[in-house]
Amino acid sequence: MWGDMMAHMESFGWGHMLFGGLMMVLFWGAVIALAVLLVRGLTRDRSEAARQRPTALELLQERYARGEIDREEYEQRRRDLQRH
Repeated sequence: MWGDMMAHMESFGWGHMLFGGLMMVLFWGAVIALAVLLVRGLTRDRSEAARQRPTALELLQERYARGEIDREEYEQRRRDLQRH
């Protein structure tokens, strides 16, 4: 009986050992990839929360720089914003 069991185990050969090793590498690679994605996701949320929205004056300056408004309108709106 013992001999039959050993003969059966030897029939698998090196193929199963290589397959098992490959599966172990794939498993740990997936675990590491998930950990990296998790850390990236958490740090991205923090950096987006830290970023501030532009102020009204900054938006006005951008509009003036793009040529959407002329100098007179820019100056009038800037004075209005500084009053508040």
